[in-house]
Amino acid sequence: MRRLVALTFLFVLIGIIIVPVLIVSNFKQAEKPPAIVETSEYNITVYFHETGETRVMSLDSYLVGVLAAEMPAEFELEALKAQAVAARTYALRRLTLNTNNSVHPEAAVCTNPNHCQAHMSSEDMKSRWGMVNYFRYKSKMEEAVYSTKDMVLTYEGRLIEPVYHSTSNGKTENSEDVWLNKIPYLRSVESPWDKDSPRFQETKTLTVSQVDAALGTNLEALPVSAMQGTNQNVIRVLETTSTNRIKKLNIDGRTLMGTDVRAALGLNSTHFGWQLQGDRITFVTRGFGHGVGMSQYGANGMAKAGATYEEILKHYYTGVKLEKLQ
Repeated sequence: MRRLVALTFLFVLIGIIIVPVLIVSNFKQAEKPPAIVETSEYNITVYFHETGETRVMSLDSYLVGVLAAEMPAEFELEALKAQAVAARTYALRRLTLNTNNSVHPEAAVCTNPNHCQAHMSSEDMKSRWGMVNYFRYKSKMEEAVYSTKDMVLTYEGRLIEPVYHSTSNGKTENSEDVWLNKIPYLRSVESPWDKDSPRFQETKTLTVSQVDAALGTNLEALPVSAMQGTNQNVIRVLETTSTNRIKKLNIDGRTLMGTDVRAALGLNSTHFGWQLQGDRITFVTRGFGHGVGMSQYGANGMAKAGATYEEILKHYYTGVKLEKLQ
């Protein structure tokens, strides 16, 4: 009888010990998040400029579309992660600023890349990549977004303005040389990886009449003998930035900003030279974009060399912190 009681007590004791262990074990398995989380606690209102539609989306879904539109799908995963963090910071900054904007007054952001960030729908992804690559590339974009979930860039406790561009000329630009304001985390840094970008150098030829129409000049009135080579009396650089981009130049007696000339003539960057050829002018540009902040091809070059997304971001944005939203 005593042996039976002892055995009963032993089994009860084992049950007391084992059952909670199993419960805790199962609970831990259940609370582990899935590899890809389909929802986000943050929502954002997006204005689709192509259709005029305004729609509320989860932030994560929006970012997957931004990543697909803003960076080549073939890029290294760490480069895509860096882009995801930059895009998230940009969107949340717009969300927290909560300022009215005439371009999209009822939305925090729009899909016009000339104003906010570009965005690609799933249908657009299928059209661009084809069905074979659609699932592979979209999964890659999702991995970049969800593996950096809630990660943002800050400077002195505030979300930064994480501007980025396609390709630098070998160095990124200081913010004040493009937008006047000197921003401490938008400093010029070396970016030697950009030389491998297909957009590192481009040649563009325009007629003199096209240049006159765009800039309000009167080059057509000049004698043909003056329109040869790099005649400084026709086009002359007045000021360059520390990275050899043109800040100010004189064309046919008119003083113009390099950024204005670039925009008016549709040049890839403000780092350009030219060759006068009678009734034509050939421009040779280096780099693609405004040159401030993160270079996307530079980021991919860093990733290929083994850099993490955090190292990429801290290289291109001076003195920033990578933080997780609370």
